[in-house]
Amino acid sequence: MSEVYDLVIIGSGPAGLAAAIYAERAKLKAVTIEKNVMSGGQVVNTYEVDNYPGLPGMNGFDLAMKFREHAQQLGAGFQEDTVQTILSKDGLHQVVCENGTYEGKTVLIATGATHRKLGAPGEEQFSGMGVSYCATCDGAFFRNKVTAVIGGGDVAVEDAIFLARLCKKVYLIHRRDELRAAKSLQEKLFAMENVEVLWDSVVEEIKGENNVNSISVKNVKTKEQKDVSVDGVFVAVGILPNSDEFKGVVELDPQGYIKAGEEGITSVPGIFAAGDVRTKALRQIVTAVSDGANAITSIEKYLNH
Repeated sequence: MSEVYDLVIIGSGPAGLAAAIYAERAKLKAVTIEKNVMSGGQVVNTYEVDNYPGLPGMNGFDLAMKFREHAQQLGAGFQEDTVQTILSKDGLHQVVCENGTYEGKTVLIATGATHRKLGAPGEEQFSGMGVSYCATCDGAFFRNKVTAVIGGGDVAVEDAIFLARLCKKVYLIHRRDELRAAKSLQEKLFAMENVEVLWDSVVEEIKGENNVNSISVKNVKTKEQKDVSVDGVFVAVGILPNSDEFKGVVELDPQGYIKAGEEGITSVPGIFAAGDVRTKALRQIVTAVSDGANAITSIEKYLNH
């Protein structure tokens, strides 16, 4: 552990890879620690990315590989390891991993977030083939088709409103008899003629052949079960930030996101956060990449002060 880096990047999704690219361009001595064999984060599992500027219809895996190749061409270094915690002492930060410890003058946490899964049969099988966790990412693929949104919070209702402007019909499926979403959002939703709310209902199974073609819906009160024909299913039952290792290290909000603004500055000097793991309004590939670039600007200022 004699080597001290200018920057240790934790995570190699779009935010971490953008940071690695900008760190190399800034001539920082940096290393990126990635938990998985493959870079890219959630993007790797995205069948098609249609909203990244200049690359419409790009396969998510290919986009992730392009990010990684760009970083490597500039000389970025990677280590495959699993981070356990960060220890800060005397202005330096030790990133403690399963297989070693990496010491840096600064650390960038870019570990992303994970969509909460339904756990219904067919969900994994049809992920990217009709099952999506992001309406703003994938909604355009279902123009003039029939979709279902599962959930009852702000995100679920926002997704249903967004999809209703594109789709022939939208079902909103919620396990209770009232929504948790803000009243203003509910009013917008109920004003849309092509939205039907299935109250007190859960999805028991997602069905299809090559793509989703129906869902099995059960009413939790009457126990009645029926199949509903849909082309797409949008799961909006919550997002979990990948921040467990950083509890007690930096300040988190009640949902577990690292408190950090656009500049990526956290509650601890020298520790920064970028991408889906930080507090922000929009979690998309393009905003994660932007975060990575912004964080390096903040890190340069920190190292030069």
